[in-house]
Amino acid sequence: MADDHPVVRAGLKELLTGALGKVAFAEAKTALEALEQVGKEDWSLVILDVSMPGRSGIDILGEVKTTRPKLPVLMLSMHPEEQFARRALKAGASAYMTKETVPEELVKAVRKVLAGGRYVSASLAEKLASDLQEPADRPPHEILSDREFQILQMIASGKTVTNIA
Repeated sequence: MADDHPVVRAGLKELLTGALGKVAFAEAKTALEALEQVGKEDWSLVILDVSMPGRSGIDILGEVKTTRPKLPVLMLSMHPEEQFARRALKAGASAYMTKETVPEELVKAVRKVLAGGRYVSASLAEKLASDLQEPADRPPHEILSDREFQILQMIASGKTVTNIA
């Protein structure tokens, strides 16, 4: 599991150990550490935070899927589903959950993903279905390419054009 907050990693570990029984965990607090951990072991699942120091989870999701295409990745984020879920799922994530998700739903998502499925919350499923019918009503940031969105994020975080280039 990759998250830059120790309390989140500890909580996930306790929750999943209680729900799934004896399981092995590796922890990463940065995107680079997460990539290293993916390469070290034959993991059954990666739980990846969207916002981590260095590079975002969305950025490294592509690398994880390139090196281990069948490895399921559950994206877990403080950001609302509307902001990142579609990008994460298009990039290969098996599930996208917010950190506001109730523990039982997170466990349900983990079980489904471990069984080879994909998981989205009921609210995200409704939003995705709505978008199919009304694509013109989508917010402008949702129609940006991945690179355009990445640049928008860097500008919003205060980086200069020189730093971005």
